[in-house]
Amino acid sequence: MDGQAWDPFTTLASGGSSSALPASSPTDELYLAWFEQADTDRDGRLTGSDAVTFFQRSGLSRELLAKVWAQADYTRRGYLDLPAFAKAMDLISLAQAGLPLSQDSYRQAKASGIRPPRMAGLEVTMGSARGTGTSNPFMPQQVEQSPGSARGPSPLAGAAVPPLPIGRQPVPFAEEPGSRSTSQRSLYGSGRASRRKKTVLSSKEAIRPLEEAYKFGHFFSPLLSAGDFEAKPSVLLLGQYSTGKTTFIKFLLGRDYPGLHIGPEPTTDRFVVVMNGPEDRRTPGNTLVVQPDKPYTGLAQFGNGFLSKFEAATCENRLLEEVSLVDTPGVLSGEKQRIERSYDFIQVCGWFAARCDLILLLFDPYKLDISDEFKEVISTLRGHDDKVRVVLNKADTVDQQQLMRVYGALMWSLGKVFRAPEVCRVYIGSFNAGHPIREDVNPLGRALFEKEQEDLLHDLYEIPARSCDRKVNEFVKRVRAARIHCIILGHLRKQMPYFGQKKAQEKLLDNLAAEFQQIQREYHLHAGDFPDVNRYRDILSAFDISKFPKLDKSMIKQIDDALALDMPQLVRKMENPYL
Repeated sequence: MDGQAWDPFTTLASGGSSSALPASSPTDELYLAWFEQADTDRDGRLTGSDAVTFFQRSGLSRELLAKVWAQADYTRRGYLDLPAFAKAMDLISLAQAGLPLSQDSYRQAKASGIRPPRMAGLEVTMGSARGTGTSNPFMPQQVEQSPGSARGPSPLAGAAVPPLPIGRQPVPFAEEPGSRSTSQRSLYGSGRASRRKKTVLSSKEAIRPLEEAYKFGHFFSPLLSAGDFEAKPSVLLLGQYSTGKTTFIKFLLGRDYPGLHIGPEPTTDRFVVVMNGPEDRRTPGNTLVVQPDKPYTGLAQFGNGFLSKFEAATCENRLLEEVSLVDTPGVLSGEKQRIERSYDFIQVCGWFAARCDLILLLFDPYKLDISDEFKEVISTLRGHDDKVRVVLNKADTVDQQQLMRVYGALMWSLGKVFRAPEVCRVYIGSFNAGHPIREDVNPLGRALFEKEQEDLLHDLYEIPARSCDRKVNEFVKRVRAARIHCIILGHLRKQMPYFGQKKAQEKLLDNLAAEFQQIQREYHLHAGDFPDVNRYRDILSAFDISKFPKLDKSMIKQIDDALALDMPQLVRKMENPYL
């Protein structure tokens, strides 16, 4: 990487489509006309059935078309917009020429230029629509042949482009991040329903009314809004002060974001969400939490003390079109962490951790100790182990022998905090924007650092592709937690007498652990699915159990039907139509 700021979009055109498809060339106009014909319902999205009907004109096998769809619908939205459709046409052209369908071959072919594919029957159809005798007036006549005939020449206009250097590979991001599936929202009862992805369950019949009736948002995370489902994937950076969190963001963006300040002292004193925008600006927290289209309305529960230390920084950047980055204050030690901050830092970190797609824990060779405060922060990540990555930053500041000892000390410290049998993934590197990797201290470390940086950036590449699956996964986890919550409160409500309710509630709370065990046996539930008994008791003590509605079996059946029927239906709509 030569230590330069990473710019994954310098070769964007060779790896994926931009967010808009300019209609400035005959190819673009042709693809637009084909897209309009294939999109039978005229909603700007080509779904599985329409795609199957249109793509069969190519004469390719079902196996090849499955690969075409998988690469065009990289983020698994379940449909193709215009840029994704154009990419699918390019991939079909490569397949017709006998070239492999891979990101590398597509990148190289795109850089040289790809001719439109041969689609049977479109010569007459498009010709009659446009008053011409061919669907492709600029294509050489010899390649106008039926799909069943022999393959024509390669669609590459010139020689293959050599592979890109390490660290400069384009990110295979989606083409239109703003056009997200709305089927999740229709299931939950937030936002407008999609005509293609309506679920059988409506908002008035299912989950949200139960959450509101049993105050689920007080015991777990707040009720979900449309912004939670439409939010871009995000990356959360955590670590002690001056471990390079803000510098890492600058390294990814290749530029400063508004309000950025870097120094050896604790410089970042607030939570900053770095997002894409047409102009450089800073938006205060109180303004963010009242915008329903943003996924931050739930942060209002932490009060003005936190909101005064929360803001969004917007700037125009290709990476931010796909991923938002969350910069955090460094974890302090002792009383500074608990008293001098006017909000619950631990709970705020837990809120972001539950909603982010990737969590980076940053260390440097001189800050390997994990304080009690940092240990509490890491404890909030329990249940999100699959998202956590550990980054040993500034690794080029120590020699090879010291680096080996530093790595061992870091793993020993992490072993005391992460209560899991699996080994935590640790990346080693130097993510310092604008500065080359130092070779004076450890001349042999450069190759290692570049390889580790490549692996970490590959994790970032995959975030958009995993985002849709993660949202479905998190929603299913929430529905299961809501089911157990309703069962618990229904069980406790059933034991409340008509007289002496206060005393009965105190007795139930004192014996809450025993009540949990009884519920587990009665409903055949797993103990690991239950909430922490002490935390649950503390929250429940503020409510009158007798005021909760009695639990009806039909309520539980609604949730069970959502999990057993509607969620599989939702997942199927996002799957590859050729599988």
